[in-house]
Amino acid sequence: MTDAPAVHAIDFDRYERIKVTREGRVLILSLSNPKLMNAVDAQMHRELSSIFLDAADDPHSDVVMLTGEGSAFCAGGDLGWMKTSFEENQLGPDPMEAKRIIYSLLDLEKPIIAAVQGPAVGLGATIALMCDVIYAGRSARFVDPHVKVGIVAGDGGAVIWPQLIGYARAKEYLMTGDPVKAPAAEQMGLINHMVEDAELWDAALAFAQRLEKGAIQAIKYTKVSVNIGLKQLAHTLMDTSVAYEIQTFATQDHKEAVKAFLEKRVPIFIGR
Repeated sequence: MTDAPAVHAIDFDRYERIKVTREGRVLILSLSNPKLMNAVDAQMHRELSSIFLDAADDPHSDVVMLTGEGSAFCAGGDLGWMKTSFEENQLGPDPMEAKRIIYSLLDLEKPIIAAVQGPAVGLGATIALMCDVIYAGRSARFVDPHVKVGIVAGDGGAVIWPQLIGYARAKEYLMTGDPVKAPAAEQMGLINHMVEDAELWDAALAFAQRLEKGAIQAIKYTKVSVNIGLKQLAHTLMDTSVAYEIQTFATQDHKEAVKAFLEKRVPIFIGR
């Protein structure tokens, strides 16, 4: 008789920008940069590129829930980080990290449920919308404002928005950076369910626990089958969209947009 292989716990304590808790076999990931409404800084970006790989390998969970600490899901990229990047002649986030975030999220075989409160902006919106089932509180709003800071929506927004609401609507929102409030998001199919803010946690967790108690192998591989086309699309588009995003990090318009935001004034774009 051979011994069963040892089950090794994942070291989730090493994460600083993502808090990890559990409800039974539901693994709960909470984006955590509360002073900046859970904005993505360099540390969170790096952690997002590995958290879904660790969630996949976690032997003590069958379902994942993704949310944000406090009153916001994620305020998007930290503009202070962006300013530091161009002052140090860096062209934005590490492109390999950017692609690994999306690929690892789509490769995650366990069902992942989003519970979104307040703003879900930029990359925050992308990772929420790439979850399998999306619950949003009435206060939630989804927005990809890359163009408003002079850069291309290259971190996955160009992949997922058209799949959920069609190309015409997606291009309108991606080219303007206009927000979609939760009631409209539910109506147009951008999300699955809108609930009152006070009911969000219980509703999302109840759905996660419903899946946890189901035939998890069948559920998991149904999700995998549905995701095949989306994964193929992501692998087709991400190299190009990330490259365009990196290119626009070097533009004067991007630098002007970041400075204007931090100085609380309207940016003046010059088209280069």
